[in-house]
Amino acid sequence: MVSDTRTAAAAQEQPLPATQFYSVEYPGYVQPSSVHLALRNLGGPSSLENAFKRGAAKNEGLLELNFQPGNPFAHPIPGDIVNTSNILFKVTKRRRRKADGDKTPDAIVGDYTLEAMGVILKAARFRSMADYQFQPDMSDPVAQLRVAMDRMDVDAVGRYTIPDEKEDYSLSLGGSNRAEIDPQLTDQTLSRSNLRLFPPPLFSRQGIPQNYNFKANPASMVAAIADEDTGQERKRLINKGRWKGYGPATISFSDSNVPQNPSAGLLQARSTIKQDLLDRVVNLLEQRPIWTRAALYNQFNSAEVREIHNSKVILPLACYMFQDGPWRDTLVRFSYDPRKDPAARFYQRVYFRNANHPMSRTSVVTRRQEGRSVAAYISRSMEQEETAGIEQRKSHIFDGLTITKETAAFQLCDIVDPMLKEMIEREEDLRETCDERDGWYSAHALERIKTVLRHKFFSLLQGYVATKEECEALLEQSGGQKKTQVTRIGKRLKYGKHNMAKGALRPEDAAAARLQATLERNARNLQTTRRVGKHVCCTLT
Repeated sequence: MVSDTRTAAAAQEQPLPATQFYSVEYPGYVQPSSVHLALRNLGGPSSLENAFKRGAAKNEGLLELNFQPGNPFAHPIPGDIVNTSNILFKVTKRRRRKADGDKTPDAIVGDYTLEAMGVILKAARFRSMADYQFQPDMSDPVAQLRVAMDRMDVDAVGRYTIPDEKEDYSLSLGGSNRAEIDPQLTDQTLSRSNLRLFPPPLFSRQGIPQNYNFKANPASMVAAIADEDTGQERKRLINKGRWKGYGPATISFSDSNVPQNPSAGLLQARSTIKQDLLDRVVNLLEQRPIWTRAALYNQFNSAEVREIHNSKVILPLACYMFQDGPWRDTLVRFSYDPRKDPAARFYQRVYFRNANHPMSRTSVVTRRQEGRSVAAYISRSMEQEETAGIEQRKSHIFDGLTITKETAAFQLCDIVDPMLKEMIEREEDLRETCDERDGWYSAHALERIKTVLRHKFFSLLQGYVATKEECEALLEQSGGQKKTQVTRIGKRLKYGKHNMAKGALRPEDAAAARLQATLERNARNLQTTRRVGKHVCCTLT
């Protein structure tokens, strides 16, 4: 091999011409007689010149291939201008016959000559998939207006008028003898849509083909079912491993009856859960018929809360929920109707927005870092739960001195502040029938409770404990609102809305109330300071 390589003749060096060329990889057959058609589909020589121009801007270098030039509704194929380092060769073939005069095809000998013509620095490629095409009726006035705008025909645009709407949304074709139509349909009247639909600038944003790699679901099984109308048996695929979503039964305040027992589907899934956890939840609901989710979770450790949350079946087996009204989003024991029991007023849920900290959906990373969401709470490690367990398990209780969260959502029975507790336990201002907005309390009584709770809660957020005098001053200011609150009771609430939040003050009113209370507190402190100063002066004299 070494000797053969050494004896081989060295290739001659050929000069590379400096002439520069540009190539177009046209996705179609091009003959010498159809070169002008290919140039027309590419937009003409000017489009090619702008696309290949050195230093051309991105919008100028756009090259499109349109198979229907002049049709504004035809979607072109976008092209890409890429840099290349190719060489353009000219191949010449010369034919000659052998000297013996043989005229057979094998006797013809060809000579090939290869000549470099220049370098190809750029190439236009059309690798994107063609978009979907839709051709509307070109006789439609809107289509004619589009063509006139494309041609800059000012007279045609000025003559355009909005045509009268004709309710001919389908056209009858009658009995058809067309070969492409099923013969079984020829005895029926055929029709086609006549809707004036015009295609958008782009149907699909997917320009590059993807390997879908479709695989059938291994959990899908072929099952035979009977058609309800004809009774014929047919086969279909059924996903045996389909996840079944479970959730507590939900009713609205206007529903007359309450759920008595869990559904049959939930009872079938009862064997898949831990029975001891379900028994504990049922016992807690027997002791107290209505719980918020946070209050109920605080009765368990982190591992048990995680199990209850992930099982998705334990709570639906033990309780149902209201989606509106005074007990919105609370867990209620089966067969217990708080609308018929005046003692259920202590389980009403009070909720209002935190104007200083508007509720917004934070990112997953932020929620994990702050640990405020239920998912972060139930995923907390055992070590962290042992450290913050006692404090966290009181997050549903409001004592007026400490705060564990930035949103106010408490049940009245979980408010242990002395002033608020006294107002909650009063029986002078109650209703005879339960109201959709205020429950068993009158509008005035519940508004007074909310006013004090709101002031105490925001005061803790600002870093100080509100005094009883401040709360009494706020109640005196809002004393004239009783009539206003009563007159709005008859207003019908919208179904599924957050009705409990509607009783809250507007952000500007709440801010004004807090400012007024702060000014009064500062005035009292100033008076106390002056009295102390006078007493000191008298003593020195």
